[in-house]
Amino acid sequence: MIEVELQIASQAKTLPHPSQFREWINVTLSNRLKTAEMTIRIVDEEESAELNQQYRRKKGPTNVLSFPYQQIPGVITRLLGDIIICAPVVEAEATAQNKDLLAHWAHMVVHGTLHLLGFNHEFNEDAEEMEGMETEILVRLGFPPPYGDTLTS
Repeated sequence: MIEVELQIASQAKTLPHPSQFREWINVTLSNRLKTAEMTIRIVDEEESAELNQQYRRKKGPTNVLSFPYQQIPGVITRLLGDIIICAPVVEAEATAQNKDLLAHWAHMVVHGTLHLLGFNHEFNEDAEEMEGMETEILVRLGFPPPYGDTLTS
């Protein structure tokens, strides 16, 4: 069973329904994990910027941050980690990129969850693999490919 704790720490008026977050995570984790626990925290720019500065040494808010659980030797747990999503940044990006807002939300959840599983996009080869997985999952969920017809790195 996949358990998701949803924390809303944002003033955003338009957010996906909690069941949508759970569906996106379940599809992302299907065929990968049967049991897991994770948290999604929806924040505004200030908290996102603070976390981005503290953990990535980057200024300003960002769309999604992922914090994988650091396994402790000898301790068995289902914890996968935490995802922090900045609602105002997601909304601004969807508008600027002419994307459907719900599709962009789904993309951020899928992207963050894949990071919790250890995938990254630091190198072109890794980015292509991760973008391919994101595209496959989002299309399976009924959304258009997030990177257009071709993958970019």
